[in-house]
Amino acid sequence: MPNYKAPVRDMRFLMNEVFDFESHYKTLPNGEDATPDMVEAIIGEMAKLCENTIGPLYQSGDEEGCKLEDGVVKTPKGFKEAYAEFQAGGWQGLSHPVEYGGQGLPMSLGLIKQEMMATANWSFSMYPGLSLGAMNTIQLHGSEEQKQDYLVPLTEGTWGGTMCLTEPQCGTDLGQVKTKAEPQKDGSYKISGTKIFISSGDHDMVENIVHIVLARLPDAPKGTKGISLFIVPKYLPGKIGEDNGVSVGSLEKKMGIKASATCVMNFDEATGFLIGPENKGLECMFTFMNTARLGTAMQGIAHAELSYQGALPYAKERKSMRALSGKKEPDAIADSLIHHGDVRRMLLKQKAIAEGGRAMLYFSAQYADNMISGILEDDKKKYDHWDSELGFFTPILKGFLTEKGLEVANDGMQVFGGHGYIKEHGMEQIVRDARISTLYEGTTGIQALDLLGRKVLLTTKGKCVRDFTKNLVEFGTKNLRDPKLRPFAWKLLKIAAEWNYLTTRIMLVAAKDRDMVSTASYDFLMYSGYAMMAYFWALQAGVAKDKLENGGAEPAEFYKAKLATAEFYFERMLPSAKGHAEAALKPTRSIMKLKAEDFSFDYE
Repeated sequence: MPNYKAPVRDMRFLMNEVFDFESHYKTLPNGEDATPDMVEAIIGEMAKLCENTIGPLYQSGDEEGCKLEDGVVKTPKGFKEAYAEFQAGGWQGLSHPVEYGGQGLPMSLGLIKQEMMATANWSFSMYPGLSLGAMNTIQLHGSEEQKQDYLVPLTEGTWGGTMCLTEPQCGTDLGQVKTKAEPQKDGSYKISGTKIFISSGDHDMVENIVHIVLARLPDAPKGTKGISLFIVPKYLPGKIGEDNGVSVGSLEKKMGIKASATCVMNFDEATGFLIGPENKGLECMFTFMNTARLGTAMQGIAHAELSYQGALPYAKERKSMRALSGKKEPDAIADSLIHHGDVRRMLLKQKAIAEGGRAMLYFSAQYADNMISGILEDDKKKYDHWDSELGFFTPILKGFLTEKGLEVANDGMQVFGGHGYIKEHGMEQIVRDARISTLYEGTTGIQALDLLGRKVLLTTKGKCVRDFTKNLVEFGTKNLRDPKLRPFAWKLLKIAAEWNYLTTRIMLVAAKDRDMVSTASYDFLMYSGYAMMAYFWALQAGVAKDKLENGGAEPAEFYKAKLATAEFYFERMLPSAKGHAEAALKPTRSIMKLKAEDFSFDYE
């Protein structure tokens, strides 16, 4: 079983040497207290909590799972105690306003904190993770009274939160939501309906759970324009333990993340309160959705990292055959797996996705900080700008990183050979847990449609791609004459041109054939992911080269490994982007020509 070790050295490299978080924090209205010493202390203390308390519960939590007893969900042994330690440390409110019980630090620090928890124990991290979305939604759209009643205990961590969107008849297509909200004379509403797949829908680690629920008012417009958003607590404030018509119908039996309670939730005339304007529920909920999608993108990094931490020690210890280039360990009966080229390929893929994805996430976290600055400064123009910038990243991070995280989690299991298929080593659990990441908070296909259909074609007419590829062109032109960086620079210049060409071609074809948006979207997303990660690996390579020549905070071996991994990514992984580009430009004919009735498994 992998023993999680926080990748503090890589985190420091990105924060201090690649993205200069210290200077970034100085530009933020809530960044004054985010000094280097404070950041170091936060990372160090969270690393201890994850390594010593949360991580050791990963495998046992999977084996025990959650149980529904007398209408209450019981979490696995040790979870309550671990959460109590997490809550006592003030971790839940790290990046939330001081006036509501938080520490008021930048959102990026909260994401970095969440990454460590996610890697140590994804199931555990989902409980406080779901609360963050509820907190953000109430902070942005709730009244002052709602903030005092709900945001304060959520920020303190004594209460938990969920989002309740999906219903038995609808998932992504929320226009089909049937849950009803009946107005009451006192200004409250009676909420009635059933929601499914509700993560952290109920558990025994907090005294109350606040559900953020989508529902329809009487005579509301049909479709998505008629959905409102409500706060529906398990227990009303001041009435802990008294029934509010919220109950758990059942626990889902899942492939993975078994220590995370995924519930069917029944609302039987439960008392709820409108949050935000009537019939504008989806607009308010997207605050929650974008937060959740960034968090799910983190799952791709988390499982790549944890699987790498399991596979690497095994590859160094397990003896099997001799290396093709000759004996590497002549005194041993065979050479370690680490000396075999194909095993190295899998390990390097894991390392490239974990560290490349982390760079993508940390860069995006700075955008999130800037977006929050717009809220704190009451500057809507600033908020809208950075929200739009972050919106381009979100589907790429969520779609690409979860797909590649799942892929390299499988590679980690493959390193173990047959032993990877055995539960005691913990590698198959990582694969099972990773599988959900490409499904919830919008499947990869939905992320692809959001990226190509909404963000690229509809909203910006390709401008978001043109704007981001300026970064690739800048790095390429700056470093084209540097012997060590020229291979990266030259390929980035080619990618910048190819990405824009691909976007323009799809845009022209889609104007005549709308199916092109759907048939090309997955490959466009994957291409965009490979291209974006290439830029961030080149960026890391450039910093590593500079530190090797001029001195840095880390040992020389660390920077050499960065350069080697960047070289591997460009030579062995980036070529896959070309295949996605070619596939994206193919006519829709081969996908759409077969009639629906001709799809069959009855061949008699």
